Amino acid sequence: MPRASASVPRAPDVRFRVEPGDIPAEKVARRLHLTPAAFEACKVRLFMRGFPRPDPDTGMYDLEAIDRWRHRRHPGLFPELTAGGEAPTPAAPVKSFGELAREGERLRREAAKGRRNG
Repeated sequence: MPRASASVPRAPDVRFRVEPGDIPAEKVARRLHLTPAAFEACKVRLFMRGFPRPDPDTGMYDLEAIDRWRHRRHPGLFPELTAGGEAPTPAAPVKSFGELAREGERLRREAAKGRRNG
């Protein structure tokens, strides 16, 4: 009969939390707000776009590499992740359909006028 005073050794308390560096595919899917099946279905297309591949030995994905890949999709918001460290030159302002129609009409009239005078 065991003694009442004997106690089972207690596991030590966790002193600090260790954040994961590498994560399995299921957590990658969750990070991208996809189901595991949806991630499996689109991961080849993601790899073609530079998405980080899993480690060849562990099959785990580098969480920081995934986050950097996500941020590099928006170089204007995260210029520190571009090769030169600066934001790309902004694109020319987009014209509205109305502006494009007016410009097209003006060019059409100029071309018609040139044919009559030429």
